[in-house]
Amino acid sequence: MLMLKEIDLFGVFLAPMMLYVVIAGALWLGLRRLLSRFGVYRAVWHPPLFNAALFLILLAGIAAAGYR
Repeated sequence: MLMLKEIDLFGVFLAPMMLYVVIAGALWLGLRRLLSRFGVYRAVWHPPLFNAALFLILLAGIAAAGYR
């Protein structure tokens, strides 16, 4: 089992969750563009709520994968 410890960024220690948030954010932006291009948001009742849920799902998946 490989767990990340603190990340040293020029002498500033960051929690591993920051790395997971950055990765999830990049994936989320790409996925938002892809879903928008295919018109998925026309079938979504509340797009901001959908976007927040999508980000949290991505973040939880990345954090779970990083924990293993």
